[in-house]
Formats: sequence, C-alpha cells, structure tokens
Amino acid sequence: MTSRERVDMALNHLEPDRVPLDLGGSNVTSMHVSSVYQLRQALELDAPGTPVKVVEPFQMLGEIGDDLLDALAVDVVGVNGRNTMFGFPNENWRSWTTFDGTPVLVPEKFNTEPEPNGDLLLYPEGDRSVPASGRMPAGGWYFDALVRQPPLDEASLDPEDNLEEFQPIADEDLEHFADTIDDVYNQTDKAIFASFGGTSFGDIALVPATQLPFPKGIRDIEEWYVSTVTRREYLMAVFERQCEIALVNLQRIHDAVGNKVAVAFVSGTDFGTQTGLFLSPQSYRDLYMPFHRAVNDWVHQHTTWKTFIHSCGAVYPLIPLFIEAGFDVINPVQCSARGMDPTVLKVEFGSDVVFWGGGVDTQHTLPFGTPEDVRREVKERIDAFAPGGGFVFNTIHNVQARIPAENLVALYEAVRDFGSY
Repeated sequence: MTSRERVDMALNHLEPDRVPLDLGGSNVTSMHVSSVYQLRQALELDAPGTPVKVVEPFQMLGEIGDDLLDALAVDVVGVNGRNTMFGFPNENWRSWTTFDGTPVLVPEKFNTEPEPNGDLLLYPEGDRSVPASGRMPAGGWYFDALVRQPPLDEASLDPEDNLEEFQPIADEDLEHFADTIDDVYNQTDKAIFASFGGTSFGDIALVPATQLPFPKGIRDIEEWYVSTVTRREYLMAVFERQCEIALVNLQRIHDAVGNKVAVAFVSGTDFGTQTGLFLSPQSYRDLYMPFHRAVNDWVHQHTTWKTFIHSCGAVYPLIPLFIEAGFDVINPVQCSARGMDPTVLKVEFGSDVVFWGGGVDTQHTLPFGTPEDVRREVKERIDAFAPGGGFVFNTIHNVQARIPAENLVALYEAVRDFGSY
C-alpha cells in the first residue's frame, strides 16, 4: 500500500495496513530544529556537526528531509507558501548556531544579531531598517511576536487595516504551489498536506503580522481578544472580507493544483486553554463558525480535499461545532487538557472527524518520561484512536526542543511496532 492510499483510507474512516504517520506536514505537526538534529544523529543519517535547515524561524522548525521521511516511514509531505512567517523566503542558506550549540542553516534574511542583553531580534522581510517583529530571549528556543500596534483611534478604525496580509494570491505564489505540488505528487507516493494560507480567521499567531514592516489595525494580542467582545462588528467585517478574498484564492489555487492535495489546512486559531475554552460555544457559533462553514462548504463542493482545523487545548465542547462547521480533521488532539480523554473522543466523535495527532504528550511524557513511558503512551493512543480508521499519527503539536534522543527514537519505533492493523 502506498502512503497516499494509506492516508486516503484513514481520512475516509477505513483501516489501512498500518496507522499513517505525519512528521513535518505542517507548521503545527513538525519538530524543533534541535530535535531534528538529535534524531538525525541518533539514526546515523548525518556525520556529527552536519547542520539542519531552519524552515520556519518563528517556531524554529527544522527541515524533515527526504531521507528522514524514508527512515521513519512518514506518509505525508507538507507544502507551504514561499515565505516564512517573517516574510522572507527560504533561500540562500548560511550557517548559524542556536543557543544550545546546534549547527543549523538559516535563510539569508535571517539577519539577527545579539542585543546587549543577549536577546535576538528578527525583522519583517529581514529589513533591519524597520522595527523588529520577533524576539528570542537569551538562551531561548523560539521567537516571540513583538507588538507593534499604533495607538488606536476608535473613530477611525478601519477593518481594511487588518486585511493587509489577506490579499488576492500573487501569480508567483500560485506558480509555487502548482510546481511544488506537481513535483511531490509525481515524484513520491506521499499524501500532500497543503497550507495555502488566508483561511485562518483570528489566528492569534497571525494577528501581530510579523511579516509586515508597519502593520495597521488591531495587532496587540490582548486587544484582539478583548475586541472579540467589545468590537465584534469590526471583527465580523474583517472576517467577511477575508472570507471573500479566501474563496476567490481557493478557486485559483484549485484551478492550478487540482485534486492532488489530500488535506488542506484551513484554521489554526486556538480556542482552548489547558483547562477550558477561550470563548463560549455560542460565541464560536456566532463569530467564527459562519466563515469556517463557508470555506469548508466551498472546498467540499469543488474539490476532493479534506479540511483541517488545529486548535490546542480543552476544546471538547466545541468539537460538535467543528463537525457541524464541516471540518474533516481535528488537530492536535491535546489529550492532556481537561475533558480530552482519547477513548471518549473516539467513541463520541470518531465516526465524524479524523483525529490527526494525540499520539504522545509533548509537554510531559516526551521531554520528561523514559523511553518506556513514551512507548507505553504511544501504544495507548494507537489503541484508542486507530480502530475503524480515522487516525493519522502525530504528536500533540510540534516536537519541542531538549527532547532526549532516546525518547525520539522510542517514539518512532513505537509507531512502527504498534501501528499495524
């Protein structure tokens, strides 16, 4: 069975020969560059000191190369846009070293230098002449978005100000998606997981617009969350226009790439915390669901793609609404959050939605457990989610930094050992 067939069966709630595996299919199902380096060294794929590319500097995600995909029997390949979240492309690679000493390659415009206190600043489009949009604390692992919101004048707030990054797709971006997807489809048997962008309404990772030199509108994270209550008409106007643009872009994208895509990333907006929701189910229904429904309906009416929602946290009360909104796939399935018991989730929702994730706890078990703990949890999660299909194995969100190499090896050995149907 090919990887593409395996993923297709799982997406259609059928049991393939084994549980499909994703690593690196998206920016929420990947691995920190230092852990990629550790894993490659443990698998003896590289000589010591061989650098790994940082393909998304915001979260410092490492490239999951073809040899690593093959070594782990990964079934999914991700296709992303041309630019990173800081607005510069992955090109003209140069050597760099992380705070923990990991040798990496970074794009040319990853042109940060240490501040006097040791922090690192990163700049939109790599332009050091404009205010920095990201900060990595000294000794840190990731960049935090910097708030660059101008003073708000309630009388002159214009929804168009929050739409600068949501524009008709450029011809060069369309060509990038078409060429990349053709290459993956024709040269591999992997399922394609595409992140086209533009359809994630209110995603707080995107609100600060780290890629824009001078973002306008509501860009402060706290102010945005407050606005979901105090400026709901404004947000509705932003979402309505964003949705209009997105649907036109999806038509152009589908015309260019066809049905080679297995899964399309639609939403990365987090609606949960560790212990509850960021908003009430009614607020989700009123503010977000109409636009999720519009995008999902368009995709299902015009393509064979499956639609994917990522939402961390204790989102059990929202899962019926995600299903009603038309999502086919839910991620990261944070089983450690309140009310997210994997057995209950499978029994109640397993016939209606595909669980993509939930495979191991990346906050506790993977970084702090033993290899035996990792193997035990992987088996438990496969036993809970796999029966009847509808499960693609991935960790709960990205694999973080500072994971013991023996735990990384145990993770993927367990998927191999326990994943057969």
